[in-house]
This record gives sequence, C-alpha cells and structure tokens, in this order.
Amino acid sequence: MEPVVMSPPAAALLDVAAGALLLTAVLVVWRRDLPTILRIFTAHGLALGALVGVLAWAQRSVELGLVTIGVLAVRGGLLPWLLRRALAGAGPARREVRPVVNVTASLLAVAALVLLAFSVSVPLVELGESPATRAVPVAVAVVLIGLLVLVTRRHTISQLVGFLLVDNGITAAGFLTTSGIGLVVEVGVALDVLLAVLVLQVLAGRIRDTFGDVDLGELRELRDR
Repeated sequence: MEPVVMSPPAAALLDVAAGALLLTAVLVVWRRDLPTILRIFTAHGLALGALVGVLAWAQRSVELGLVTIGVLAVRGGLLPWLLRRALAGAGPARREVRPVVNVTASLLAVAALVLLAFSVSVPLVELGESPATRAVPVAVAVVLIGLLVLVTRRHTISQLVGFLLVDNGITAAGFLTTSGIGLVVEVGVALDVLLAVLVLQVLAGRIRDTFGDVDLGELRELRDR
C-alpha cells in the first residue's frame, strides 16, 4: 500500500472528517426517531464526501475531486432524499418503537465494536504509516455499526440506513487504503447502491400496502399467529 503524503492541515482535516463519520454512525444507533435518524444519515454522507474531498486535496487529484462531488450528491443528497420519501409513505410510524436491543445495550455494543475495529485493523495500518491508513479503523467501525443497526432494528427504514452505513464504511475503507477509487468504479458502486435502495423502497411500499405496516417485528407476529 503506497502511503499518501499529507500536509499537517490536510491530516487534521482528514481526522475531523473521519471523526464525523464515526460520530454520525454512533448517533444513528442512539436515536429512535426516524426523521432524526435520516438527518443524521445525511450528515454521515456529507462527512464521507468531506473525507474524499480531503484526499483529493492532498493528492491534487482532479478525478478524485469529481468523485467527491458525486459522493456528496449521491450519498449526502439523493439517497437521504429517497429514504425521506420512503418514510413519508411508510404510514404513521415515525419511531423505532421496539428494537431488538435497547439503546443502552446498543451503545455498549457500539463501544465494543469500535474497540474490535481498531484491534483488527492494526496489521492493515502498519502496512502504510499515513494519516489515511490510520483512519482505516474508523471505516471498519462504521461497517460493524451498520451491521449492528441491520440486525437490531425492526423498521425497514432503519434497516435501509444500516445497509447504507455498511456501504459507506466499505467505500471509506476503499478510499483510505487505495489512495482513491477510480471515477468509473465509484459511479458503478453508486448506481448499484441506488438500485438496491430503489428496490427496497418498492418492497417496503408493497409490504405497507399488503399488511398496513413496515415494522418487520409486526410481520413476524402475524406469521406466528
């Protein structure tokens, strides 16, 4: 892995962007109000765009600068907008009422996952000592937090956010470890994610029309009966 040489200001900004990426992921776990979760997720996408932008500045890369614009537009704008549309059509439920794990236990699990991410990322960080590689544990932690949201939340909107947190974490790790992802690759990944969200949005609408709710816990109880 070729380390990216960064000036002290760029390294400081990268640390701030990585910190914002991790903080917003933790706040998604903390909150239950779905509109608030979507606002936090918007900030999460903007933090990812800022992280890519710092890498573009450090490398003086025009291509990576174009990718930054795409990341901000898709992950900080389009995807949150689609989720807000899905929430508006999801019926009266505006909160995650009955998560599988309560908030306190979830935050304790987040702390454990962050420690795990930093522990397992040590060999990867040692491959290239640079501000970018030192931020890789944050990306791994975001992936693990997204998986936690996926398995502990019942509402389909929350699970969509968890899925997108995983994708954002993987994307951040890719940028940090490969000195930037090619424009064509990032466009392809963004289109795949957009397609997945659209399919899941349609599926959520079908579930709502058929059963009157998009809480997966309610659907399990209906099956048990």
